[in-house]
Amino acid sequence: MMNKDFDLKTFLVENKTLVENRLKELLNSSIRQSLLLKAMEYSLLAGGKRLRPVLCLTSSRMSDQYNTKALDCACAIEMIHTYSLIHDDLPAMDDDDLRRGIPTCHKKFGEAAAILAGDGLLNLAFEVLSNQNLDPLISIKTIRVISKASGSLGMISGQIKDIEAEKKQINLDDLENIHMEKTGAMIRASLVSGGIIGGCDEKGLKELDEYGKLIGLAFQVTDDILNITGDPRIMGKSVGTDLEKNKATYPSLIGLENSVKYAKELVEKSVSHLKYFNTNPNPLEDLAWYILNRKK
Repeated sequence: MMNKDFDLKTFLVENKTLVENRLKELLNSSIRQSLLLKAMEYSLLAGGKRLRPVLCLTSSRMSDQYNTKALDCACAIEMIHTYSLIHDDLPAMDDDDLRRGIPTCHKKFGEAAAILAGDGLLNLAFEVLSNQNLDPLISIKTIRVISKASGSLGMISGQIKDIEAEKKQINLDDLENIHMEKTGAMIRASLVSGGIIGGCDEKGLKELDEYGKLIGLAFQVTDDILNITGDPRIMGKSVGTDLEKNKATYPSLIGLENSVKYAKELVEKSVSHLKYFNTNPNPLEDLAWYILNRKK
């Protein structure tokens, strides 16, 4: 249950504002080519939940050391996430026309510019990570975690598996393996990298990772549900596309009602991993329920 004494809405707004202001600074200080900058800015600053950077910032505050130096790491994670969305929307992938309520990057700037904008954001992210104002060993640890999660053993692996699974019969284990990598890997990396910067011990990092594993799956189950029940005006993108493409989803495998129950079970399990931390109220608990109850 969400904590009545904690104002999640204000918490999200404050942290999103921190992230978005820093994203603007990082873009404008690093890019000089105008068309590329426009395409990168268009997608990166188009809004969105900023869930991954908020998770990174929040997990950095979980230990007794309460580190406040995770902002650049959080921004780099959002750059990687946005690059993945730009490429995911391309005609060779999902071929989507709308993202966050506006035309997708390739619809606005053309396919070539969209590909390069995604590439630019990915590379800028690692430039930002390498320039963090942190102990070099801490920076290296965060780079290792994030590069593994975003690479061929994480998000990219999940994406190709998702493509290969289209119009095929797969089971629930196969579906969870796809989304543990495609969606869950970067959510887990957001939490673990924040925890590293915040000085969490190994036990704390393990608990953050397990929490992230479960909310990552809950996020995807909820996404699949919203693709059926969501309002496109609120979501800022089309609904019903999974059915049109005959994609394997949680509702298609276990039914809509069971998917709703499963997402709730995942969130309930996730918050049990937060008992290790002394923070009360714990924003991560409310963020888990937010993932479950969101409308977009």
